[in-house]
Amino acid sequence: MTKGETPVPHRWTSLTAISALVGLWIATPAVAQAPAWAPADLVAAAKAEGGAMTVYGSMNEQEALPYYKLFEDATGIKVTYVRASDTALFSKILIEHRARQRTWDLVVTTPVNRLPDEVLLQFEPNEAQNVIPQARGPNKRWYGVYANYNTPAYNTNLVKKEDLPKTYEDFLTRKEWVGRVAIDKGDTEWLSAIFEHYGEQRGRKLAQDLATILKPILTEGHLLLARSVGAGEYAVALSNYTNLTLNVKLAGAPTDYWALDPVALIFGSVGINSQAPHPKTALLATNFVLSKQAQQFLTQFGRLPTRLDVETNPPGVMQVLHQKKVLPAVFSADDQKKWNTVFLEIFRPR
Repeated sequence: MTKGETPVPHRWTSLTAISALVGLWIATPAVAQAPAWAPADLVAAAKAEGGAMTVYGSMNEQEALPYYKLFEDATGIKVTYVRASDTALFSKILIEHRARQRTWDLVVTTPVNRLPDEVLLQFEPNEAQNVIPQARGPNKRWYGVYANYNTPAYNTNLVKKEDLPKTYEDFLTRKEWVGRVAIDKGDTEWLSAIFEHYGEQRGRKLAQDLATILKPILTEGHLLLARSVGAGEYAVALSNYTNLTLNVKLAGAPTDYWALDPVALIFGSVGINSQAPHPKTALLATNFVLSKQAQQFLTQFGRLPTRLDVETNPPGVMQVLHQKKVLPAVFSADDQKKWNTVFLEIFRPR
């Protein structure tokens, strides 16, 4: 689940209780020796904390449960996974922090970098050296686990590849797409990249013209938008997370992405609770989520890695994206409020 998606009820899930479900997704071979991300001293320290931890995350359970089962199998440490939308998690974390409730250890979701410094522990896992520099939080409180590149998407049954716009200005000539274009109402990073790439005055005018001419429909939830384009409800998404377009494409839907300047980049990131009940276990788990093994696993769902030694699925996605101007967008909570206001001023239906 991604930024802006409709919150779902908090659900506590014991991974050990779903081994049958996990078996449907992945057969994990016996581990002859400890993986590189699990040094013996750190594993021992983690087990001394009780052999369990709690993860807050927005990743859907079909991916997350078998993902953390890999960690369980390698370490013997039990994981309780709590899933909700990133917005709901953000609020829950702040409330629990103020109440000094030591309820969670690890968080993996999109807006980790927007949490106040006092909520997150400063840490530097060994595996962090293997992710791209943009995916390393400057204050060592978060690290990118998967990359959300923002690109347009289209339904391949409704739009021919040769008819795709070559620039965002070209969208203004596609008046036949009025009512058939959509964008997530939280795509603030994409809008900030438009302003940065074109300059604020020209970028604002372009965004306003896109809103006026195409009248894009505002959706809530990037995965919902990807599925809606794949189902033909919309012909085109002005912008969406490339990995979610790929996720829907890999599931067999007639959809694909194409890259235009600029490509905004944000991360699904990992952070450790500054009041974590199991801090060593959380540190071990950050090594896992940043590891080659874990990121390779996530590519089967179309997620894009933050490591250069992991190939995308399908291959070559990074080469396509990095032919364009990629603009990382790491917002503070105040930045997010500002860009939310600007986005709705421009794209709110009138």
